[in-house]
Amino acid sequence: MKTLIVLSAGIFFCLFSLVHNNPLSRDLSFRDSLLLVSDSIKVDNIVIHNLFKSQILAHQNGVYDSLMIVKKVYRPHQQLWDGCYGMIFGEENTSKFNTPTGMIAWNKTLYLENKAAFDLKAKQLISMNIDSVLKINLHKFNQMVDVQPQAIISILFTPLQGIGFGGCNADQFALELNYANNDLNYTIHKGIPHELNHLAYEPGRIKDPLHETALAQVIDEGFACYFTWVFFDRKIKEYEAVENMSAKDWNWYLKNEKEIFQQLKVYFNSKDSNNPLLRNEQFKLFPEAPKTLFYWLGFRIIQSYTDLHGPESWKDIYKLPIAEVLSKSGYEKKMQK
Repeated sequence: MKTLIVLSAGIFFCLFSLVHNNPLSRDLSFRDSLLLVSDSIKVDNIVIHNLFKSQILAHQNGVYDSLMIVKKVYRPHQQLWDGCYGMIFGEENTSKFNTPTGMIAWNKTLYLENKAAFDLKAKQLISMNIDSVLKINLHKFNQMVDVQPQAIISILFTPLQGIGFGGCNADQFALELNYANNDLNYTIHKGIPHELNHLAYEPGRIKDPLHETALAQVIDEGFACYFTWVFFDRKIKEYEAVENMSAKDWNWYLKNEKEIFQQLKVYFNSKDSNNPLLRNEQFKLFPEAPKTLFYWLGFRIIQSYTDLHGPESWKDIYKLPIAEVLSKSGYEKKMQK
C-alpha cells in the first residue's frame, strides 16, 4: 500500500470550518467565488466534473450563453447525458439529453426558474471548499483501497430527478444537486466514499454465482456503509455511516436484530428484487424499521466479519465470494444464540 499523509476526520472538519469562516471568501462576489471552482478534478483514475458551475455561469451576464452549456456541461460528460439520462426517463425525454439542442433548451429556463434554490446549493459547495474536499477524499480513498476504479462523476442540476447520487455505470455517474431531500453536506463528505466503494467492489462480483441475488445487494450496500465508517477512522458514529441514522434508529435495529435476520434470511438467494428484504417499505414486514433495512443488515454482517478476523480484514471483502462473506462472518451463529 502506498504511503500518503492524509488528514484525519478531525483535522478535515477543522479545515472545513476554517474555510467556511474565512472572511476573504465572504468578500468575493458569488460569481467570482464560482469562477474559482474548478471545472473538473482528476485524482488518478477518478474524474469529478463540477457541471453545476457552468449551468449557473451561463446566465450571469443577463444573456444566455448556450455555447457554454454545450462546451462545459454537455461535452465533458456526454456519455452520461446520452446514455444514462437519455435512457432512463423514457423516449419522450431522450432528446432533452442526447442532443446539444435539447440540452440548450432546458438549461435556458431551469436555472432561472429555480435561481434562489440553485444559488443556495452552489454557495454551500463553495463554503465547504468543494475542490479541496473532493481532492482530499479521492486521495484518501485511493490510498485505502487496492482496487482502483475508473470513474467519471458529475455534480449537476437536472430537470428530471431520479438518480439522486448514482448512475448507470462507473462512467455515467451523477450527483443531482436539486434532488429532493438531498442533505448536501452528508452527501459530499460521506456519500462520496460510500459510492466510490461501490465502484471498487462491484466489478469483482460480476462472475460471482450469487451476484444477482438479494444477498449480493445486502453485502454491497452494507460494505459501502462500513467502508464509510472506516474511511473516517471509525471516529464517526456507526449509525451516521448507515444512511445518517439516529441513535434511536440504531437502537431499534439492535433490539430487533435476531428477529430481523431470522425472518429475512429466507430471501437471501432470491433473484426477485421485489421481496420483503429489499422492499420493506412496500411489504412492511417490519413497519417500524427506520431507513433502509438491508443497508443496516449488511453493515452488521461486515462488522461481524471484522470482529472475527481483525479490524483490517474489511479489505478481504473485495475478493471474497458473496457466500463466503456471510459464512465467514459468523453472523448467523450469533443470531442463533
